Amino acid sequence: MSEHPDQNIQREVSELQTKSATAARLFDIRRIIGGLFVLYGVIVTLAGLTDDDAAIAKAQGVNINLWTGLAMLALGVFFLVWLKLRPTAPPPPAPNEPPQ
Repeated sequence: MSEHPDQNIQREVSELQTKSATAARLFDIRRIIGGLFVLYGVIVTLAGLTDDDAAIAKAQGVNINLWTGLAMLALGVFFLVWLKLRPTAPPPPAPNEPPQ
């Protein structure tokens, strides 16, 4: 015997809500920002580790690439830890409406 049309609609809505919650967690802005800061932080830190004395002298004796890269790494890790500790909450279930 086939499902009642209202049950079929409720099942489809439930599936869409589950997919929406999964997409929201996947594309959480904290994941994107944290990942980019970690990636760029690694690149800039490596550039800072390989800077020669002339590049450091241009920055008045401060290895700016190294310090900026480390700061970017720290910020990226902060965003990823924040995402892990406070994940996106799933949307609340829709209230059941009586059939019409």
